[in-house]
Amino acid sequence: MKTYFIDSFTHQKFKGNPAAVCIAESDLDNTTLQQIATEIGFSETAFIKKITEATYHIRFFTPKKEIPLCGHATLAASKIIFDTTSLDNISFINGENVELKAGKAAGKIVMQFPVYELSGMDVPAALLIALGIEETVYTGFSPKNKIILIEIQDSAALAALKPDFQALLNSYSGINGVLVTARSADPGFDFHYRYFWPWAGTNEDPVTGGVQTFLTKYWATKLNKTKLNAFQSSRRTGRMMTELLQDKVLIYGEAIIVFEGIFKP
Repeated sequence: MKTYFIDSFTHQKFKGNPAAVCIAESDLDNTTLQQIATEIGFSETAFIKKITEATYHIRFFTPKKEIPLCGHATLAASKIIFDTTSLDNISFINGENVELKAGKAAGKIVMQFPVYELSGMDVPAALLIALGIEETVYTGFSPKNKIILIEIQDSAALAALKPDFQALLNSYSGINGVLVTARSADPGFDFHYRYFWPWAGTNEDPVTGGVQTFLTKYWATKLNKTKLNAFQSSRRTGRMMTELLQDKVLIYGEAIIVFEGIFKP
């Protein structure tokens, strides 16, 4: 099975978010897929299989479980297909039969994702303490993604967060992760964010595209603009441009291939 390692949402190797892309020639059972993703150890491994010339089935596995949607692994898969074919536009069908479109635009890859709604929620004090957050601007929940959103006042404080991940796990259950965000103090960006998800993947995801299904609309509404520049202030850092189009969000990004080989399941 041809396998690639790609750094997504960056133009530099060893930055952004690493994903593995495995091109499956035949169907593999879920146990094997999970074992491969666990062995590779990245926050996500994407398994793609061609349906038609420009349509692919895609599944996403963290080291712990399968998830329905992943932005940086979709970007990584798009990068591989665009680099190895003459296609300019492709479609992925995920495990929930949602179509994810990708194309080329101005030297970047642009992905089309659905928009999901947020609802307000009270976050337990134990969760905030585990994150190291004393005050919040807003707390909400994305039911579709099972992700808690927390806005705080300061982007420098966001970058400085050092969560107690065991305490974080103990503070809440039944979710995939917690997204913490803040308005950017850098005029080159509109907002910063970090994503912690020890419930479903690794402790912290370096650069996360899937959360833009609700985060872009959140900031677009607050800032009264539809085109946004986002910065993920993780250790590896990453950046992307997003655009809100009614019930769709466009995510623009770059990716670079760092490894190519054969995985023998």
